[in-house]
Amino acid sequence: MERLTSPEEDAMRVFWELDGGFIKDVLERLPEPRPPYTTLASTVRNLERKGYLSAEKLGNTFRFSPAIAAEDYRKRFLGTFVGDYFRNSYKELVSFFAQEQKISAEELKEIVRLIEQGPEQPPKPPQP
Repeated sequence: MERLTSPEEDAMRVFWELDGGFIKDVLERLPEPRPPYTTLASTVRNLERKGYLSAEKLGNTFRFSPAIAAEDYRKRFLGTFVGDYFRNSYKELVSFFAQEQKISAEELKEIVRLIEQGPEQPPKPPQP
């Protein structure tokens, strides 16, 4: 699966939020300055070609739907990002953010708590 450009990611975020829609729907929700309709249409067709969107013809227009879930995209490309920039070490990633003061001690404690709880477990009740 190909990586997305910044304009493609912007469009996909809207498609994920709407769970599909028309180009005009996406255009209305993009932040200013918005691209021209034809530029967005080209971006959407690229997303379809790359396998991120599927198209359904309705009359003389197309409705596009996400072909990949936002969570699946996030997992795949976060892994790629960590591999490319942090030698596959999430510890180095977190250390980088801590050194750059982009994450607080409280946020780190919360991350540790989540790790200790493990996946898909209900939160532990507070200890007396």
